[in-house]
Parts: sequence; C-alpha cells; structure tokens
Amino acid sequence: MNPVWDMLGTLSSSFDPVYEMRDGLPAFKMFIHSLWVDSSGGRTFDVDTPIDDSVIARVPESSAADAEAAIDAALAGYRAMQSVAGVDRIELLDRARQLLLARREDFVRVLMAEAGKPRKDAEGEVQATADRLHLAAQESRELFGEFIPGEWAKDTRGRAAIVARVPLGVIAAICPFNYPLFIAAAKAIPALLAGNSVVLKPASDTPLSMLLFARVLEEAGLPSGAFNVVTGHGADVGETLAASPKVAMVSFTGSSEVGEAIARGAGIKKLHLELGGKGMAIVLDDADLDLAAEKCLEGSLKNAGQRCDAISAVLVMESVADRLVERLAERIAEWRHGDPRQDGVRVGPLINRWAAARVKGLIDDAVRNGATLVHGGASHGCYVEPTILDQVPLEAKVAFEETFGPVVTVIRIKDEGEALEISKMSKYGLDSCVFTNDYRRVWRIARDLRVGELTVNDHPRHGVGYFPFGGSKASGIGREGIGYSVDEMTELKTIVFNLEE
Repeated sequence: MNPVWDMLGTLSSSFDPVYEMRDGLPAFKMFIHSLWVDSSGGRTFDVDTPIDDSVIARVPESSAADAEAAIDAALAGYRAMQSVAGVDRIELLDRARQLLLARREDFVRVLMAEAGKPRKDAEGEVQATADRLHLAAQESRELFGEFIPGEWAKDTRGRAAIVARVPLGVIAAICPFNYPLFIAAAKAIPALLAGNSVVLKPASDTPLSMLLFARVLEEAGLPSGAFNVVTGHGADVGETLAASPKVAMVSFTGSSEVGEAIARGAGIKKLHLELGGKGMAIVLDDADLDLAAEKCLEGSLKNAGQRCDAISAVLVMESVADRLVERLAERIAEWRHGDPRQDGVRVGPLINRWAAARVKGLIDDAVRNGATLVHGGASHGCYVEPTILDQVPLEAKVAFEETFGPVVTVIRIKDEGEALEISKMSKYGLDSCVFTNDYRRVWRIARDLRVGELTVNDHPRHGVGYFPFGGSKASGIGREGIGYSVDEMTELKTIVFNLEE
C-alpha cells in the first residue's frame, strides 16, 4: 500500500460503499442518484499527494454523459426536496453534522493526504464544516419572505402580496482544491437548505474529502438525487455542468480566467463566482508594527498561502518599512515548513509541482527586477520555503499577480494615497486590510478602495462565512455567507391577492 495512505490509516467501515481496494490502492466511486458508481467509460485518474508526489487513490474520470446523468438525477432530487419540510431539512443537516464529527479523524487524515495540510489545519477545516452545518438553522430565517399590504399606493389598493423565497432547482457547484471539504460544503449546505438539489464537481487534485461528505449526507437521510458528486477534469465535466439548460445556477470558486469562461458558456442562469484575489495589507505610519507583522505573516503563510483571501502584498509606508521588515524576519522562523505529518509544521507543500514552480518563478522574477530576498526563496518538489521579499518593484509579476504561495511581498509606499493608487491598478477586488490607529484614515481608505471586504488591524479571513464576502472587479460576482448564500440560491416569487369585496 502507498506509504502516505498507510500512515494515515484505513477509513472507518461506514465508508465501505465509497471505495474498494484495487491493485493496492483505494479506488473511489462517484455518487449519482444515491448510487456509488464508476464512470460510464470505466476510466480513472490518479490522485497524488503533494507530501511526496505518490499516488494515494484513483477516482472515476467522468465524461459529459456522466455529468448529464448527474444533472438528470438532480432534477428528480429537486422534486423530492420539495416534499421535505424546512424543519426536516434543518434536522437532516444537523444529523450530517453529528456524523461528520463522529468520523472527524477520517476526514482529517484524508485532507492531510490529498491536500498536504498540516494536522491542525485539517482539523480546523473539519470543524469549520461542522459549524457551517450548525449555522444552517440560523440561515433558514432568510427564507421566510414578507407580506406587502397594497394600501400604501393608489394602484394597489384592495390588494396584498406575499413575496416568497423559492428554490431555483439544480445548482452546479464547481469547487477549488485549497479547502476541498469546507468550500464545497459551504455551497451545498445553503443550496439544500433552500430546497435545491446539487451536482458538485470537486477539484481533480482533491476529490476525496467531498466523496466522504456525500456519504455523510447519504447516511443523514438526504433524498435520492438531491446531492450528486462527479469527479473529473474541467473540460468535460465543468463545461457540461455550466452550459446545461437544466442547471438553474452555477456556483464556482476558482481562478478569474476559468470564471470568465464559465460566464461565457453558462447562458441565462444565475451565477455566483468567487474568483482570484490580490489581498493587499496597507500598513500606515501609526500602525502597531508588532500586530501588523504577526497578522501579515499569518495572512500570507496560512495554508501555504493558498487562499483567495490571503495577503498577497504588503504596502508599507517608507518611514516604518525597515522596522516592519525586521519584525517579519524575526517571526517567520515560527512558521516551520516541511512534511505536514511532522509535529510543529505550519506550512506544508503546495498542491502540486506546477504550483510550486509557478510561485518559485514569481520569486525569481521579483529578485531579477530588483527586489531584496530577505528570507527563504528556495523550493523543491511541491514545497516552497516561506519567503520574504522586500522593496518589490511594481514591474515584478508578484506585485499584481495572485501569489497563491507562502510569500510575503513587501512594497514600500510614500503615503496612503499611493497605496490606493496601487490598489486601483490591480484587476482584483476581493479582500484587503489596513493597519492604523486612526479611524478617519480607515474611512478614507474604505471609501476609495474597491473590494468586497476590508479588514482593519487584522488579516482577511472568510471563516465560516458569518460575515458576507465576495468580489468586485475580476474577483467575481455575488456574495457568500450565512443568509447571503441562501439569497443567491433562491429567487423571489410574488403572489398578489385581490381582496376587494
């Protein structure tokens, strides 16, 4: 058996339907219409672990026909969901939460293996998913609708209306690799709560944890066809899901380039797109530099920098830049990197060798353009050392490209006006943050900065979505979060009553 899979241990017997051992490797199946199935053509692809590049599992390489079968199953599942009362949906999701927590260790091990997460990060993702299931009860209040009396306008006297929030139908969820359990679950939970059905495509790098989650929902009692998981690569599966006229909405998290392609091919349907980001931390001359250094490191290095809400550039005023960089250099040693199975490791590998080579290329390009390499800069395999780049010029690619790696990019600025000008040069507008003790300066920056979320004296973090988040400009359309996701995944239906005698 593969040494990584063997070290992480076998899964509990409740997951027996999800996979079987073939040639010494676990061969997973897809979940369509409450059946665990292989692809129609019998093809599979390997899932590698970034820990040591070894193959840890095989999953079905689904075709367009498999995606269509999942959509048809979801159409039947949508009809089945209409017979499930709202209170029963909440209870079903709570049962799923209990089952998830009972199998917590299975999910932690799989997240460590497929995504290369340190144990603490994997445990945090499982807990966040459980918390998201718990918060569905609170989110359900957004589905209540409203009553509008007609007496307040002359042309509606004698009439009244009920405005109801109703489900859309089949929702296609296309998910990224960086939080393969939580982000996918955060799309599925509000969709199911609202009475929709779901066809979900996990990232081909990290499909395993969502297949386990499908089993949890199955055990919790979800109606047949209400939740379906197809595995494969974007060209066949993602495009079929996005373009299908049977799909009422596409919810996608990933790169801006793929998001634009989905928008072009989707036709007339609702879209929620959370795309790329270039989170900028603006450090002003009155900031608490110890706090700023701590938060800039965490915001840049957490999950090896593979977060859409990561700090991707630190814009620091020249008068305090030397002191900030000194603090960054002193504290980066706390971010030990290496094999995520080892105790104390906080920065594991990137998702694959291509991603690591890309980040290494950004580092090298910055140095060629005049940046100072303060710390790190080396890479091997899927691993990139936590890196600090100082005095990064705007000509360097890393100044404006989304980094998605463990790099602290320091750009020195004269004042907050220059910070705003640099931010406006970015095509992205997802998250940013500002460090200052003057809230008048915060207000000026918040007013002029075009981002979906601005955090003050902390690094951006979406967490379980208790606060709404989403992008502006090339960072996407729509908002996610408790209540806000349900809004996106429903539509308004107005029912007008004639009450005249």
